[in-house]
Amino acid sequence: MKIVNRGYISVKAKQAFFNWANQFEDDVYFTEEDGVEPTIYLIEDEFMDTEPIIQQNFKKIFLNELSMITDDESEFPPITEENFNLWFDLEIGTTVMDTLKMDLERFDLD
Repeated sequence: MKIVNRGYISVKAKQAFFNWANQFEDDVYFTEEDGVEPTIYLIEDEFMDTEPIIQQNFKKIFLNELSMITDDESEFPPITEENFNLWFDLEIGTTVMDTLKMDLERFDLD
């Protein structure tokens, strides 16, 4: 195994996110209890306080999570840190282990 030089933010949607997202789905209705898996965002691996990390990243994470549901930005709620905290649970850590021997691959989403 190898240590990857990244920390992580694990982002798990709360019911407020599902209430918004469900308006775009006709066939599926999600709730917080459904156990939807979190999204993992890699961040710098050395930090002393989590608040600056959240402030640096919440907008791009929030926009990414919303755009996975709809590309229509007019449907997005206000992108504020308060809304972000109402819509998502976070777990932040500094240790990422790679259990595979193959090289990591990166794909740009922009």
